[in-house]
Amino acid sequence: MLFGLPSRRRFSDLSEAEVLALAISSEEDDARIYATYAEQLREAYPATSTMFDEMAAEEDGHRQLLIDMFQRRFGKVIPLIRREHVAGYYSRRPIWLVQNLGLARIRAEAECMEDDAAQFYVRAAQASSDPDTRKLLGDLAAAERKHEHRAEELKEATLGGEAGHEEDDKAKRQFILTWVQPGLAGLMDGSVSTLAPIFATAFATQSTSTTFTVALAASVGAGISMGFTEAAHDDGVISGRGSPLKRGLASGLMTAIGGLGHALPYLIPEFWTATALAGLVVFIELWAIAWIQNRYMETPFVRAALQIVVGGALVLAAGILIGSS
Repeated sequence: MLFGLPSRRRFSDLSEAEVLALAISSEEDDARIYATYAEQLREAYPATSTMFDEMAAEEDGHRQLLIDMFQRRFGKVIPLIRREHVAGYYSRRPIWLVQNLGLARIRAEAECMEDDAAQFYVRAAQASSDPDTRKLLGDLAAAERKHEHRAEELKEATLGGEAGHEEDDKAKRQFILTWVQPGLAGLMDGSVSTLAPIFATAFATQSTSTTFTVALAASVGAGISMGFTEAAHDDGVISGRGSPLKRGLASGLMTAIGGLGHALPYLIPEFWTATALAGLVVFIELWAIAWIQNRYMETPFVRAALQIVVGGALVLAAGILIGSS
């Protein structure tokens, strides 16, 4: 708010000229977003890049039509009014929040962009009591629906067949290399490697508070170590495994979560209750690891379960034996 005045106007208070100016600026923004997506994806996903090039060209064409309409009705000077100037108007996510989330997410965002605009114009037309304004808003809604259908047609024409499947497969592989593989390695390390020190401490002291302190330190320390190791050992340029920051984050967080899973039960004061619950959590963690291996790494479930359960059982037994001796 500036000097007691509202910083944004209500959509219902805009004149027809201002609504048209708002549509012009919105079309310009969307064209720039699509052009940015196209440039970002051009090397890795050329088919999708072509789709966004064509969608950007469509938006530029619509913007020019709107400008021509404005100049015929209201003159050459178009007032500056943007989405952020209007209360309740649909917004666009900052492009940096979307561009790193993967190919499917970017495609979905483009579809939402067209749908948001169309729905808003429909609601605005229904709320208007002025016949001319209702017609203008209805025309804009129809135009946005055409944009949406055109986007779907472009997607089918550009991404259908082998090129589209190749890009989908490449995006899936990149997701696995950047997020799933480091996260899985972290979860395995956090769940298995912390078993020995945690349960050794538990059976050596039979103190839940001491065990929790050791478990917390082991889990957090392992998470930090794994995160830095993953981020530092491969910059992703040659291997193609993606951003070291993303991989380090996935590995570090999942390592800490894997250890904390069977550490938290030791917040319970009664030793055997806490230990039994910790054992149950370990069982769930190991089966979760086997499921992830089967789901994303295509490892046969029985083999994955056998490997992780046997390995975890050996580490757990070592911790119990050492702590009980």
